Amino acid sequence: MRKIVLLVGALLVSSFNVVAEPAKSAKQANSAIQFRQALLQLVRSNVGALGGMAKGAIPMDRAKIEKNASRIEQLSLMMADYFVLDTRGFNVPTDALDKVWESHDDFESKIVNLTKAAANLKAAAQSGQDSELKPAIGKIFNSCKSCHDDYKAE
Repeated sequence: MRKIVLLVGALLVSSFNVVAEPAKSAKQANSAIQFRQALLQLVRSNVGALGGMAKGAIPMDRAKIEKNASRIEQLSLMMADYFVLDTRGFNVPTDALDKVWESHDDFESKIVNLTKAAANLKAAAQSGQDSELKPAIGKIFNSCKSCHDDYKAE
């Protein structure tokens, strides 16, 4: 299973080398931001339960962990596409910092890290090893935090 995760990671790195392009209008920029925010809300909705389980606030549920990890993995595969449009040229409401497009390769590497963390969490849920769950959930949160620290306005 680990070989599959590494292969997926290598394929992701090679597929993310997309150059950001500037939005052509405020309407296009607003649309891009709406899609980004919707995508990130879906990620948030799937991460929330994982945090509750990791903190012991709700019981660990291997099936739910696997389902949410699968969703996060799939959503992460869309992120680079939704951030390829550079919206800096328009006064539009966004929490994305300009650094997203100034350091786009680094930003995309953080997306790859989230994809890998989600794949690893899914594998941990499938393994039957309860001791692997909390650390794997922690890697999801660390991945999210890493990106937020560098690329999201407070």
